[in-house]
Amino acid sequence: MKKALLSSVLLSSLAAAGPAFAAQCPPLLDHRIKTLQGDTLDLCALAGHPVLVVNTASKCGFTPQFEKLEGMYGKYKARGLVVLGFPSNDFRQELESDAQIGDFCRMTYGVKFPMASKSSVSGKDANPFFRQLAAATGEAPTWNFHKYLIAPDGRTVYSFATRTEPDAPEVMRRLEPMLH
Repeated sequence: MKKALLSSVLLSSLAAAGPAFAAQCPPLLDHRIKTLQGDTLDLCALAGHPVLVVNTASKCGFTPQFEKLEGMYGKYKARGLVVLGFPSNDFRQELESDAQIGDFCRMTYGVKFPMASKSSVSGKDANPFFRQLAAATGEAPTWNFHKYLIAPDGRTVYSFATRTEPDAPEVMRRLEPMLH
């Protein structure tokens, strides 16, 4: 219940902060995703905000990137940044259930940013949102912790490989001008 309220407050504040985009949802963001807590997140509410999308896995050598992702979310959310995690077992390194994933992320890394329900992010079974991200950038995830930065216009997308840390200079050069 507490998580549902948090998601509701997050979505309300995002919708209020981006009223110019409320009437027109960019096709890339025209998705509703199920969260780890079972709520539905309407990505249209994120129009007008920079969104850092990351496919995650709990048992990967790159899992410590959660710490930097949460740090960026905490530091920049007041300036519009939204971080979205998409757990996936495409590379055989994710826990079984959404509850296990949520507990792991919260207890191990203090993750507070929104996390989608576990889904596929690559290949023919990729969820529709990740298929669109791959089509927009020409790059699909080849491993966990691939990052996409969606500009506030909801159309411009940058892709960053797994080894690129969330706060790497090449990410920050793109992100900083998008913050308000």
